Amino acid sequence: MTIRMILPVHTIVRSQLQHTLSQTFGLPESDQPPIVIEMPPRRALGDLAVPVAFELARRLRKAPRAIAQELAAALGSLDGIARIEAAPNGYLNFYLDRRAFVMARLGDAYRQAQGEPVEQTTVADKAIVEHTAINPNKAAHIGHLRNSALGDSMARLLRFQGRPVEVQNYIDDTGVQVADVVVGFSQLEGRDLTGVRALSDDPGVRFDYYCWDLYAKVTEWYEGDAERLKVRAAAMHDIEAGGNAMAEMGAFIADRIVRCHLRTMARMNVDYDLLTWEGDILRLQFWTKAFEELKALGAVFLQTEGRLAGCWVMKIEDGQTAESDAPSDDEFGHDREAGAERGKEAQAERGNDSREKVIVRSNGTVTYVGKDIANQFWKFGLLGRDFHYRVFDDRGGRPLWATSSTPTGDGGNAPPFGRASAVYNVIDSRQAYLQELLKQALGAMGFAQQAEASTHFAYEMVALSHATARELGYADEEGLGKPFVEVSGRKGRGVKADDLLDRLITTATGEVMARQPDLPPADARAIAESIAVAAVRYFLVKFSRGKVIAFDIKEALSFEGDTGPYLQYAVVRANNIFGKLRERDGVTAESIADHLDALSPAALVEGEEADELWGLVLEASRLDEIVDSAVRALEISHLAKFTFTLAQSFNTFYHRQPIMREEREDVRLWRAAAVAYCKRQLTRSLELMGCSVPTRM
Repeated sequence: MTIRMILPVHTIVRSQLQHTLSQTFGLPESDQPPIVIEMPPRRALGDLAVPVAFELARRLRKAPRAIAQELAAALGSLDGIARIEAAPNGYLNFYLDRRAFVMARLGDAYRQAQGEPVEQTTVADKAIVEHTAINPNKAAHIGHLRNSALGDSMARLLRFQGRPVEVQNYIDDTGVQVADVVVGFSQLEGRDLTGVRALSDDPGVRFDYYCWDLYAKVTEWYEGDAERLKVRAAAMHDIEAGGNAMAEMGAFIADRIVRCHLRTMARMNVDYDLLTWEGDILRLQFWTKAFEELKALGAVFLQTEGRLAGCWVMKIEDGQTAESDAPSDDEFGHDREAGAERGKEAQAERGNDSREKVIVRSNGTVTYVGKDIANQFWKFGLLGRDFHYRVFDDRGGRPLWATSSTPTGDGGNAPPFGRASAVYNVIDSRQAYLQELLKQALGAMGFAQQAEASTHFAYEMVALSHATARELGYADEEGLGKPFVEVSGRKGRGVKADDLLDRLITTATGEVMARQPDLPPADARAIAESIAVAAVRYFLVKFSRGKVIAFDIKEALSFEGDTGPYLQYAVVRANNIFGKLRERDGVTAESIADHLDALSPAALVEGEEADELWGLVLEASRLDEIVDSAVRALEISHLAKFTFTLAQSFNTFYHRQPIMREEREDVRLWRAAAVAYCKRQLTRSLELMGCSVPTRM
């Protein structure tokens, strides 16, 4: 549901300008330059500025100012626009009807609070956002949180735009990492499935933490004797084949670890619609279907010589390079692409000095990219076949679905998964090469539109600041000569997501109790949890996704500066204003519009204070514009920057223009109206980043 903000005004301006250009200058819409709408640097220059006259000057052989003057005269009156002026420099400046603008937006909020329908925009085409995708072999860590925070926020932004969104979490239950833990249990600890089950059922054991340590131990075990890698290869073969003890143990481990991951992500306000299990892709022969079609079209071929002899490979198109397909250590995000086996394949390709990517190994097993190709085809509904479905978890009546290889009693109730018009894969930047191959495969099959609609939402890794590394017990030597300290899940050196949240909650609880000593401990804890989640989530999205993050606990949890808690505090402060207004004057944020009907708009339109008040409202109204920008650029940081700037503007306004101490009723109520709208937009911005607003701070 989309409450009216600034973009509907843009639509009116753009539409009327296009019509006027056609009528006044004889320019059909197809021959017109794009209508760019800007925000003037000063309020005196208007609320919106359009530089189209500069684009037309050479074509029309007129000065920009003359063109702007003709347009201003021809446009006449527009809905919601108080006046239009041609600036001396050629800009066309639009001044909005301030009172009408505020009343319309506050009226929307009031009607929504009463349960009445409001203006909304719905886009019919579904988008799939796949994110998180942690290997089900150990606890989630801080690197995974960046993936899930970005992916979850992206899904929220798309839904904000009115787009149906399906959120998927890919579970690599047949990969090398699961095989490693199976080897650890069977070879290092001598446990069978019964023993592993008993361990996972032990209330004194955190199973995902236990597997974290075991994974590190088995990595060291391999390093002690290269021959032991044959044990891993045998385990992988058994897991992929299914129907044996190793496969049963692997399936059990994956199931239990995924449930641990879901609990961790729920703490971060991250949710999913579908868990896609890699094993089902193999068992239902999705890859076989895609493989046959790729072979028929010549998109893949059998290499008969060199180090890749016996492998089915795909030619790498110009602009791609196998060098970027370097082995990765699984600690910073999308795990399923990681692993030593993948590294070996990459090394073989580089050693062969070829421009070919292995899709099927010489032993007949499909590589990661092969499974991903099949999955990408299914997401667009291009395979001609589907999964079966089962309910994996019942979240208070809203089921979390999972794929299945066999029919289930739940399957008939499953929603129609897949068949999207756009797919966003949130995977770390080191997988750009493999993601390009997915697009290449789609293009080779003749699906150019789907290839174009396949988006790799890439991001860089998460490390630790030196201060946080020391606080968590890591030696400075780990990051010697670097501005950050890297972590490694494979080596067992990293920050588990739950440990990080627990530490932040403990610190935040102390801060809340110091500020609010009268709070019951349970209430303080609930507030601290909200603060901790906002601290982490905001820190992980406020940087450009192409920037390596050095996570710092103290910085993230600060109540001052560019942080999640600072944004929350701005909304809490606004809520407190309305708490006092409700008690004293009976005025609420939802009903403020009713109190404005009979008031003069002077406090909104006359003088510097009015300009500052109006500037706050206008800035807050840009949320939909910022969301569009963030989606186009795949940059949640745009939204974070906007929210921080709006919070700063609100705090400045709060100090300069008091509400409760203002004696003039009309001024007090117009100021309260600005705060009501700003509060709503800040709250919605935080929600889009997965952050809630606590009752007190």
